[in-house]
Amino acid sequence: MIVAMETKKDAVSYIKDALLAHKLTVTIIDISLGSNGEVWDGERKLAAMDQSVADAVTRIGECTDGDGPIVLGVGGGTGSDMIVRVMKALPGTMSKVLVTTLPFDPRAAVAEDSIILVPSVVDIEGLNPSLRSVFDRTAGLVAGLANLSPSANPQPSVGLTTLGITGRAGVEISQKLIDAGHEVTAFHANGFGGAAFAKHAREGAFAAAIDMTVHEITRMVVAGTCVEMPDRFSATGQIPRIILPGGMNVIGLGGIDSIASHFLDRPHYRHSAHFTHVKMSSEEMHNAATALAAALNLGEAPTRVLMPMGGFSSEDRPNGAVEDAHLRAVAAETLEVSAQKYEVVRISAHIFAPETAEKAVHLLLETL
Repeated sequence: MIVAMETKKDAVSYIKDALLAHKLTVTIIDISLGSNGEVWDGERKLAAMDQSVADAVTRIGECTDGDGPIVLGVGGGTGSDMIVRVMKALPGTMSKVLVTTLPFDPRAAVAEDSIILVPSVVDIEGLNPSLRSVFDRTAGLVAGLANLSPSANPQPSVGLTTLGITGRAGVEISQKLIDAGHEVTAFHANGFGGAAFAKHAREGAFAAAIDMTVHEITRMVVAGTCVEMPDRFSATGQIPRIILPGGMNVIGLGGIDSIASHFLDRPHYRHSAHFTHVKMSSEEMHNAATALAAALNLGEAPTRVLMPMGGFSSEDRPNGAVEDAHLRAVAAETLEVSAQKYEVVRISAHIFAPETAEKAVHLLLETL
């Protein structure tokens, strides 16, 4: 259990007793900063947080046995921030539960890891009926995880990236890979899912990858929300992979009422009430393709970039809201000129066309 004993002593005592009642062994990892009530300036506090996180990761490594622990965190604002950082530094295969006041956007917290978030609803200060109820249910949840039968060691699958605007192609590619005897692990490349895709690659979860939806490069280089993922397009560089420019033609922004007017002056459409897609400019496409090429050139394994010149997404088609053949040409030409460690293959079809999925899977299986 990761918790700041300095501020959460009552909560720790109650939860520990609840866990012991389920016949679990409990080890406390204290992440207290040691301020003793003193108000520190920002830099001192941040440095102490960094040190406490590093110490906690080391301590968990020292007390972990072969059975694999369940990592339970309990925290408010500062504590939850630190606990998430500790959890992200641990192997993705560990079971992780965080009781939190949710003082942050949870998408970033769970982008790389399957962290079970338990909202405390009320602040974690002292004890009260609401908190006891949350803690009792959390203890039951942890006990349930502890009683799960261990899974067999999974065989590496084929990693795939997808999105609503490329989803039809993802279904086609997945089915063809399954028909060829491969399991597929798909990730939602929306600025957060790509971080999990990269972490899975780093941890050896993939035998190969079809990075069909590179939309996140537009968020990283141009605009849009995303978590930090510096190895998003290089983490798969040690395995055979096929890259497609899915969603590379649009900037993914929020609800239409939240978007700056200079974006709305361009061709755009409402993907949903929460998301608006704005067409990339030629300069932005060149910059994004250049950044993608630089990352792909870091790879050592066979890499092919398949360019469906009939369209990169659902609305990049004849009469589509953001259709633009010139933009596609800019992407293809930039990637071709920059290629060092990869090969570019052009086809005339749209990304949704059956022949695109056929070609992507054929190229991967040929490499394998």
